[in-house]
Amino acid sequence: MERLVGTVVRGLRSPIFKAGDDLTQLVPDILDKFYTNETIEIGEKDVVAITESVVARAQGNYVTIDQVASDINKNFKGQEVGVIFPILSRNRFATILRAIAKSDIKKVILQLSFPSDEVGNHLISVEQMDEAGLDPYKDTLTEKQYRDLFGIQKHEFTGIDYVSYYKEIVESFDKECEIIFSNSPLTILEHTQYVINCDIHTRKRTKALLLKNGAKCVCSLDNLMNESIDGSGYNADYGLLGSNKSTEDTIKLFPRECNELVLAIQSKVKKRTGKTIEVMVYGDGAFKDPVGKIWELADPVVSPGYTKGLEGTPNELKLKYLADNDFKDLEGEELKEAIKNAINSKEDNLVGQMATQGTTPRQLTDLLGSLCDLTSGSGDKGTPIVYIQGYFDNYIN
Repeated sequence: MERLVGTVVRGLRSPIFKAGDDLTQLVPDILDKFYTNETIEIGEKDVVAITESVVARAQGNYVTIDQVASDINKNFKGQEVGVIFPILSRNRFATILRAIAKSDIKKVILQLSFPSDEVGNHLISVEQMDEAGLDPYKDTLTEKQYRDLFGIQKHEFTGIDYVSYYKEIVESFDKECEIIFSNSPLTILEHTQYVINCDIHTRKRTKALLLKNGAKCVCSLDNLMNESIDGSGYNADYGLLGSNKSTEDTIKLFPRECNELVLAIQSKVKKRTGKTIEVMVYGDGAFKDPVGKIWELADPVVSPGYTKGLEGTPNELKLKYLADNDFKDLEGEELKEAIKNAINSKEDNLVGQMATQGTTPRQLTDLLGSLCDLTSGSGDKGTPIVYIQGYFDNYIN
């Protein structure tokens, strides 16, 4: 019988993981139950993916705002500090801002980008910006000018006025908070030479521009909490990037040593089953919400660790291109066989060929991570482990 099902994605219900849990044992145990209960036959290049949150929790990779404040004091104690380009998020940034405000700095000059932050959370709509006659490439606003133009603006989904929310966080630690709005990193140098730049994917350029133009000290979020402080967690590569709020005073960091973890899980599954599966750790996917305009990707990377079989990009032919062009005069079984033959004989590297146009030009781990993020969700589904079969199959399998 001809196979009708291609890719199958399953979210696996799992226990609530805690600090100290051994994922190299627990994940293979969960897979054993899954294979047995669902009578699953392990296929060629099956993928198991574990959310970064589970990995970080098992590692106990947490820091307190006091520990972060201590790290900030190394470079910024007694200074008026510019905090620029944070994303608008209670989960991702508010607790970091609490740590900054709790440190021994004099004042926070908070610079927000407009009309939205880096990942698409809007302070104002593009239409509001245009109606106000603002040029996002040149204009700078004070808080008063922003309020005179736009009043109170609440986020469409969270209902939070982030301008007030962030200011109240800083002032709750008896620190002055001045807010400005500008998309140029150089604007902050009109106020201070000491800067913490909080952007994610543009952080290297922002830091380089600030230092080139006279900043005395610049730290990106990935420069903070690179080492343990008083027994805290840490991340040598990403620091505070990719972190999440745990409590009002505690932050869960992005996981570390992920490549070691995925290789260990792959090895243990191979010993138990005789089969080689691919393993990855995933964070935020990379996709845009058409209503809220949010780009999901608030982590520094989609996957901080994956096995070798997940390297690279798709090498696929566009079936509709073949049907509409190369084989436009064929129908039925003859068309089907022609397409199968084209797939069978395709080159190992199809970059630049017209028959690939319209295929997704992204890394496999970014595609798979986005698929997993949508499957597991971020709420109460209880499926932080995702199992994927048939992703690398094509029309002839």
